[in-house]
Amino acid sequence: MKRIDIKITYKCNNNCKFCVQGDKRYWCQNKPADEIKKILETSKDNYGEVIFTGGEPTIRPDIIELIKFAKKAGYKIQIQTNGRMFAYKDFCREIIKAGADIFAISIHGHNAELHDYLTGAKGSFAESTSGIRNLLSFAKLTVTNTVINKANFHYLPEIARFLVDLGVPQYQFAFPHILGSTLTNKDLIVPRKKEIVPYLKKGLEVGIKNKRRPKTEAIPYCFLIGYEDCAAENDVAETKVFGIELTESFNRWRKEEGRRKGPRCKECKYFQCCEGPWREYPEFFGWDEFIPVR
Repeated sequence: MKRIDIKITYKCNNNCKFCVQGDKRYWCQNKPADEIKKILETSKDNYGEVIFTGGEPTIRPDIIELIKFAKKAGYKIQIQTNGRMFAYKDFCREIIKAGADIFAISIHGHNAELHDYLTGAKGSFAESTSGIRNLLSFAKLTVTNTVINKANFHYLPEIARFLVDLGVPQYQFAFPHILGSTLTNKDLIVPRKKEIVPYLKKGLEVGIKNKRRPKTEAIPYCFLIGYEDCAAENDVAETKVFGIELTESFNRWRKEEGRRKGPRCKECKYFQCCEGPWREYPEFFGWDEFIPVR
């Protein structure tokens, strides 16, 4: 099912050290409700799903109104969120009643010390995990995304175990895109890919053994030997993004501009299906880590 991604706000009640949106929260205004409704109305014949994202979409005062409009227009609705507002059960009920179908929640640690450090928001771990529990109690599809970084990559197996114990059916480990706050904090945030591999694979294995759907994002296949099926890029639907600028096909942009392949990638048996790393990574770290799979 093709989908549209609408960045309805860049404001956020977290301040993550790796936020790809960087300082947009300070200068970029909310997308007007009338503009969002026009996008929904004009896209409905060609797209079946809408993702409301940002920033943090749930802090918009009119989020319920926007969800109701999208549902009436016939969309399947996904909310990409830090999950903090879902700590309030009444809000969960209201947003579910309005028509939201899928919830993708960011969780970056298995305890408050780690998660709150990375989000820059004390108490965010307690609220986000309460939000996950509440949504699951309403039997709503709730998946998670964890940004891999220097502070948490050693704990990926523990994070996976924590998510499995929460009852999350699918979790994703995403390598950071070196833009925005990640670029500002590059030395603090971005690990070498070769460092994370043993912890990443153990984290994926936790999900596999417990019959969950562990995924990775922006991890080339040469680092996923034995876990190639976990690459989320295999499953990404065709997506049109309405942000500050319009991206007609995020899938095409990602393959042609966002990602890069190195000088030896053509030697790899995964050359045709692997998209390579985000282009900024080899600009900083080179291509030595990327060993073709024969």
